[in-house]
Amino acid sequence: MPGHLALVTDSTAYLPQQAVDRYRIQVVPLSVAVGDEVFAEGVEVSPKDVAEALRSKQRVTTSRPSPETFAAAYRAAAEAGARGVVSIHLSAELSGTVEAAQLAAAAAPIPVRVVDSRLVGMALGGCVLAAAESVAALEAARAGSVSGDGDGDGGDGAAGADAAVADLDLVVASAEARAAGTAGFFYVDTLEHLRRGGRIGTAQALVGSALAVKPLLHLSGGRIEPLEKVRTASRAIARLEEIAVERAAQQPVDITVHHLAAAHRAEPLAERLRERVPGLRELYVSEVGAVIGAHVGPGLLAVVVSPVIVSPH
Repeated sequence: MPGHLALVTDSTAYLPQQAVDRYRIQVVPLSVAVGDEVFAEGVEVSPKDVAEALRSKQRVTTSRPSPETFAAAYRAAAEAGARGVVSIHLSAELSGTVEAAQLAAAAAPIPVRVVDSRLVGMALGGCVLAAAESVAALEAARAGSVSGDGDGDGGDGAAGADAAVADLDLVVASAEARAAGTAGFFYVDTLEHLRRGGRIGTAQALVGSALAVKPLLHLSGGRIEPLEKVRTASRAIARLEEIAVERAAQQPVDITVHHLAAAHRAEPLAERLRERVPGLRELYVSEVGAVIGAHVGPGLLAVVVSPVIVSPH
């Protein structure tokens, strides 16, 4: 659609494919290296591949997309007639992806707003969906205005550029509002994979291993931080459920239950949350992709609680 606003995110958002298709979201993949082979997440390597590699003690690492990869995505948006791009990504505390997007945005042929969600997984994905809903509302309003005054371009020259910038700011505000209210909590069988990837301190990993505790973690300030320590896996999962219910309270929310090679844990938890959260709008159950899987290891169970933000436009 000429004159539209384009959305770009990265592969760690783990969006449902239906949403990607509906909102025409461009997903830029991060890379996963298993031994000496490098693969594009979501394209060439699966969560199962990474889980098996980790279980067999193979070396698994991840890397950000290159600035040129983002530049190509922004050029493609411009060539498709977009008047601006909102590019929303995983926390800059966890990856250099935001930096790569910013470098590309500086030379893009159309305005690009890069958003550091300070989140990951469907916590990030919820921000992208909020932005997509905002874009849809703006385009519907614009279409109504066009039918009323006959101006199909939303203004020419400086006026049109100013309108595009204003619309980009509104979309960014929607994504940031969703991010501000979103919380992610998770359980891992071991802290070793996070320690190896540098996503949690060595001291924290050693404490968890020495005491044989089952750690509950959360996203705080864009980082992965310890939340609580529980003695057994069953108690940790029960506590994860309680924390999610408390966070959701009575407000309208979307909830995602993520896992890695642990559907037997994720699906029953999701059904219990469906019964216990009165304001539940959407409930997703999904396996995390290879990039996050490489850092958390098999057995991950996570819950993302994301408030439903009503767009003001």
